Amino acid sequence: MQTLFTEQQLKIPAIADSNQILRKCVHCGFCLATCPTYQLLGDELDSPRGRIYLIKDMLENNRSPTKKVVKHIDRCLSCLSCMTTCPADVNYMHLVDHARRHIEKHYRRPLFDRALRALLAIILPRPSLFKLMVHLSHTSKAIHWLLPKRLKVMTDMVQTIKVKQNILSKNYYTANKNTTARVGLLAGCVQQAIDNNINQATIQLLTRLGCDVFLLKNTSCCGAIEHHLGKAAQTEKRIKNNVKNWTRLIDAQGLDKIIINASGCGTMVKDYAYLLRDDNTLSAEASLISAKTMDITEFVAQCDVNKLSFRPNKTLTVAYHSACSMQHGQQITSQPIDLLEKFGFQVKTIPEGHMCCGSAGTYNLLQPELAGQLGRRKADNIKTVKADIVATGNLGCMTQMQTYLDLPIVHTVELLDWASGGTKPIALIK
Repeated sequence: MQTLFTEQQLKIPAIADSNQILRKCVHCGFCLATCPTYQLLGDELDSPRGRIYLIKDMLENNRSPTKKVVKHIDRCLSCLSCMTTCPADVNYMHLVDHARRHIEKHYRRPLFDRALRALLAIILPRPSLFKLMVHLSHTSKAIHWLLPKRLKVMTDMVQTIKVKQNILSKNYYTANKNTTARVGLLAGCVQQAIDNNINQATIQLLTRLGCDVFLLKNTSCCGAIEHHLGKAAQTEKRIKNNVKNWTRLIDAQGLDKIIINASGCGTMVKDYAYLLRDDNTLSAEASLISAKTMDITEFVAQCDVNKLSFRPNKTLTVAYHSACSMQHGQQITSQPIDLLEKFGFQVKTIPEGHMCCGSAGTYNLLQPELAGQLGRRKADNIKTVKADIVATGNLGCMTQMQTYLDLPIVHTVELLDWASGGTKPIALIK
């Protein structure tokens, strides 16, 4: 793609990076076949290629975003399926992130939208506030009919969430046998409020594999929520705080890896190196953290799992849903399936497995109609494989699919933990 940025514009690092990304696009259109919003709407502007044209025009001409541009950028899930499909290696993720920051800075949204997005940026990264939001949504049933349409849809979805009170009791967990690795674990923000059993299963499995596990303190959110809302200042502050705190823990405890069990968070943290690339103070530390970060299945796949005592369950058929942030964001595809099979489960792949379920961070709250269509489509595809249970590596996907599917849905690590001596997932206890 030809670009016409001025020399002055190209002195701005973000513009220079986006210019290189835009120049890689060859207009082939392969991305249209795998883009969820294009598949639903059939509008070229709701495809990656169409959005690339809109972003190029907006940035190149230094234009304030129009309502039309904002509508089509907002509809993007950032599922990154287009990046898996793209033969030219266009980094659409960094390009659309730049567009969102530009929109947040130069476009004044309607009051309701501004308030909603600000509220999500405040509440979701803080487990205690998120629990309060869930409780308030349940108490709002009496005035449900008075709420605006978008709030009705949002409260309906939030009301399906069950807050669990179990918490992790310690900040450090010792390996069951001889220590083979020392790892840090990001407990997550929403995950702590909704389902801390995932963290408990992760710790149990890691300690059984010989890992000393340290919780990454003084943080709950990786920054992805604010980042995808285009809130640059808040994102940068949070990332820098994480990098400083985690670096101190890495130095003090000699951590070999940082383990993440929410694939959306994993994609974000692995991008810290890029996001702080121009920070003279923290770029090296951010690069180290990104290099040390692994998804829990990615890490376990490299461990000697043969030393575990397996309790195989060949009668339980598992439909594996690969979260977009797992397969497209981190390019982790075979490891979760291979592990589930090695640990004794029958695994079935889901038709249209590349398609997003509609969760996508805050997408199902901000774009509930499109998210609902994708959720129902995903549920219909899962039903065709006639599985007993669904496994995935991302809490957001679990919550989204549970809205449309009457099947137990668990995190992959819960099954791995259970099959190797851990507790049975709560979703499977009748």
